[in-house]
Amino acid sequence: MSERRACSLAGLDRSTFQYAKKTSGDEPLRARLRELAGERRRFGYRRLGILLAREGHHANHKKLYRIYAEEKLAVRRRKCRKRALGTRRPMVLPSRANKRWSLDFVSDTLTYGRRFRILCVVDDFTREALAVVPDFSISGHRLARELDAIIARRGKPKTIVSDNGTEMTSHAIFKWVQDRRIEWHYIAPGKPTQNAFIESFNGRLRDECLNEELFSTMPEARAVLAA
Repeated sequence: MSERRACSLAGLDRSTFQYAKKTSGDEPLRARLRELAGERRRFGYRRLGILLAREGHHANHKKLYRIYAEEKLAVRRRKCRKRALGTRRPMVLPSRANKRWSLDFVSDTLTYGRRFRILCVVDDFTREALAVVPDFSISGHRLARELDAIIARRGKPKTIVSDNGTEMTSHAIFKWVQDRRIEWHYIAPGKPTQNAFIESFNGRLRDECLNEELFSTMPEARAVLAA
């Protein structure tokens, strides 16, 4: 019998019977998500979504989570704390000033035992210290503000190099990198020699200043480090 008659007897709308499933076209997004999850194995779907959006793959968080779950990319809970994994790409030496910056944190204590951290930023070509910022806590948002302050007086670098610390892999820094269109290179875990310029500066800072000075208060530490 005809399709119209059969659908009428079955109580089925013809448009439902004729419906053909449409391909979602998610394969490029799905493939790139798998690649990024392989490179950044400790990143969840939200931070991977930021990386995808930076490359032009736009998807809302619900769709992204669905694909993330279907591909079984969930970050496994670790039994012990280990370093996060960085991107594994060769790094070329800079050829001019302001082309590449390196940054890292150094820690010290006040005379009464309270610890504080020092953000150090160095130009890899000139070996100039662009910032030495001490404070009890420096979050990803604070790190972004300090980098904006350096850019305001010096200009924007092409690349920034760092380890995989929580501040450098925070949502605030991912958003900042996306907005400023600056490449951020993460060194491989356990390879401080890949960030040799800032490691060299940190060693001199500790040898020439931190090991020679006693700081009673944070304002005193800021004044000495600024000098």
